[in-house]
Amino acid sequence: MCAMPKRSTEHRVGVVQHAPVTLHRKQTLERGVALIEEAAATGAKLISFPETWVPGYPEWLWRLRPGGDYELTAEIHRRLIENSVDLKAGDLKPIQAAARRLKVTVSIGIHERDGEFSRGTLYNAVVLIGPDGAVLNRHRKLMPTNPERMVWGMGDASGLRVSETPMGRVGGLICWENYMPLVRFALFAQGCEIYVAPTWDEGGTWISSMRHIAAEGRCWVLANGCAMRGKDIPKDFPQRAKLFPDLESWYNPGDSVVVDPRGKIVAGPLHEQHGIVYADCDPAVASVAKRTLDVAGHYGRPDLFRLEVKREALAPVDFG
Repeated sequence: MCAMPKRSTEHRVGVVQHAPVTLHRKQTLERGVALIEEAAATGAKLISFPETWVPGYPEWLWRLRPGGDYELTAEIHRRLIENSVDLKAGDLKPIQAAARRLKVTVSIGIHERDGEFSRGTLYNAVVLIGPDGAVLNRHRKLMPTNPERMVWGMGDASGLRVSETPMGRVGGLICWENYMPLVRFALFAQGCEIYVAPTWDEGGTWISSMRHIAAEGRCWVLANGCAMRGKDIPKDFPQRAKLFPDLESWYNPGDSVVVDPRGKIVAGPLHEQHGIVYADCDPAVASVAKRTLDVAGHYGRPDLFRLEVKREALAPVDFG
């Protein structure tokens, strides 16, 4: 773990909206390093990536029949396991090295494989890496949505934490976890100033929800989508023509946005484009905004309500 860092006077964030090299961990990490370098060159000190960006969100789950497409599903899943991330084995070291070299904080979504405790179960996780390259936090998605449960196990609350960084106190939730009020409150109660929301969702309802969360928590919200077309899927993807027949179609438009602590969109949405969304997010603005509404403070009524979070991990947390 990092020692408590000093806060920076620079507050620029870079929200990456680029496709991964699906089912290819090495190439995706190489692309990630290049994008971190690009964002850092513009002055970004906090750089975020989408949900399960390494090695790509399992969009195929929504296109395959659980029983009828069993053989194809099994082949894709075999490759997914082979290209998932084992933190203990150092699979994320290229990103950690880039964060250390460029002195930036990085939030990145991964398919996590716990090599020590379960070789077969994958988790949807987001990893926060500090500017010294050390892992500050790893949060596993608490509840996979609908067919996602065929790929990921359920996470626990051991990573439901806010971390001190040079950019302020950073926390976040994955995709539809953001619709879970008690989970959001657990982050608000820890003084979250920059709230990162990596997702596969998009569109008006999602963007409205991000604006609500920013206003509710009086925090900056980085809503991190992943824009992808059929041709963004590598040619060696099993039966790509069957699953993604229209190569030019944007089956996910992205819609990454940055929202200020009063619910105003200050950057984005970036729609049907690859790029990086930039904004200046001073954490002090979040503290000042709580003067009128602090849901974990003077607006929280702790005399009437209490939230208990069971933080015991399903397996010991050791990032090496």
